[in-house]
Amino acid sequence: MTERPIRLFGDPILRSVCDPVRPGDPRVRALVDDLLENVQLPGRAGLAANQIGAGLRVFSYFVDDQLGYVINPVLEVFGDPVPMDEGCLSVPGFYFPRLRHPRARVTGIDVDGNTVVVEGEGQLAQALQHETDHLDGRLYLEGLEPEVKREAMRAVRQAPWFRTPRA
Repeated sequence: MTERPIRLFGDPILRSVCDPVRPGDPRVRALVDDLLENVQLPGRAGLAANQIGAGLRVFSYFVDDQLGYVINPVLEVFGDPVPMDEGCLSVPGFYFPRLRHPRARVTGIDVDGNTVVVEGEGQLAQALQHETDHLDGRLYLEGLEPEVKREAMRAVRQAPWFRTPRA
């Protein structure tokens, strides 16, 4: 297995909306294999394609021994948002409270174009929302309450891995 480097906060690909995938796209099978292998590393619940440098609408998840992926996910959420501690591989070392819906469902396809539906509660629901946000070019920091977001951005700017984005 090749461990793919994770793109960090400040990398422009994380702010870009990922391109939909056409069924049968030959680039996707290898990408899915990489996403499935890399999401199983310790401390990971989900991994979006743009986090490893591919601007395509694909993510993988690994929650409670449930491993899978979704291509071109469409997200539905259920229930009133509740605060959940959340972190991100692209913002390493930090966890902040963020409102997320307690239940979520994504509908998409697999590499053969078959319909895939993943529905979950708790951590799986959080992962489905978080990874779909990534594919839409949004980091979880953007959804923090204003005061928490100020604190988070201060902490991120002081992190040893942080680099100022180039113009």
